[in-house]
Amino acid sequence: MVVGTRPEAIKMAPVVAALARHAADVETRVAFTGQHTELVDQVLNAFEMKAHYDLAIMQEGQTLYDVVQRTLDGLREAVRDFDPDMLLVQGDTATVFTGALVGFFERIPVGHVEAGLRSGDKAAPFPEEVLRRLTDVVADHHFAPTRHARDLLLAENAPASRVRVTGNTVVDALHSVAGLDRSISNDALRDIVLGGDARLILLTAHRRESFGEPLRRVFQGVRQIADEHHDVVVLYPVHPNPNVQAPAREVLSGHPRITMTDPLDYFDLVSALGHAHLVLTDSGGIQEEAPTFGVPVLVLRDVTERPEGVAAGVAELVGTDAELIAGRAKAFLAGDRAMAAANPYGDGRAGERIADIVVSELTGRPRETTDWDG
Repeated sequence: MVVGTRPEAIKMAPVVAALARHAADVETRVAFTGQHTELVDQVLNAFEMKAHYDLAIMQEGQTLYDVVQRTLDGLREAVRDFDPDMLLVQGDTATVFTGALVGFFERIPVGHVEAGLRSGDKAAPFPEEVLRRLTDVVADHHFAPTRHARDLLLAENAPASRVRVTGNTVVDALHSVAGLDRSISNDALRDIVLGGDARLILLTAHRRESFGEPLRRVFQGVRQIADEHHDVVVLYPVHPNPNVQAPAREVLSGHPRITMTDPLDYFDLVSALGHAHLVLTDSGGIQEEAPTFGVPVLVLRDVTERPEGVAAGVAELVGTDAELIAGRAKAFLAGDRAMAAANPYGDGRAGERIADIVVSELTGRPRETTDWDG
């Protein structure tokens, strides 16, 4: 199982845990590429997940070329050392596609967790849209999170017998930690939660395609929200990329109801989602996580590969237009929202289903679970 970024670690953790319960049938190992470092370490610790191979590819200022080249070299050695019968990747990053490519080069069947997501625009999100499409071309087993994702894969001529609807493992991960009694470690979030009266708006924004003027417009819209609503506080864990840091501090600094902080660890992010009244995000994962807590989402993108949330009424596309962001936030804060009866992304058993399919494929025993029909 190959992991490179924090979202991959979060979403692969339930699969790792589920396969560990089948240790009598299959031996599993985790390869950590190091595309993210400290952010992934938090998750590995949170889920007590051990990396058997650490490729340590991370370098300051690394490019996509660097990630792909060093991941190819490092994974080749790890795969040849372990000689696996199947290789699993999760999501849509450079680590994911490169991992799938190594599996293909080494003639090892590849399983893609979270297969079939499509925005329909090669440039949005960039480069993830193309990387996940390429991964699905290489993959032999497609673990689709929803029926919509399954249908897109079938329309692209993926073999129906190799496409399984499992739900999204992010819901499993949330269920496993949401009930834990853990104190908040981030001072800014703790002050907001303990402060009591203000309604929390959680902001996350970092997409490459929004760098420059689009991101500046997002921040202008956020500042307008804070100007117009004296009963809210905006918490923004700022991504470390300089293309995000500079406009964030230029536009958002100095406002009494906007707090910028370092990235939250996973437990604090879950806590923030649990306390939030509204989420503004261009993240894919948070679009899936927020519905678990019944929190509406304004998606700061023009297209999304996760339309299930929009269809269910838990999310709305607002792009990067400042006036639209502020206007729709005003409506949602006034109670203009329709929440789905159930999370459209899963029921918390995706990891169990994926592990069951893997064990069945490798050992020949009948499956014990059925596909998700959410």
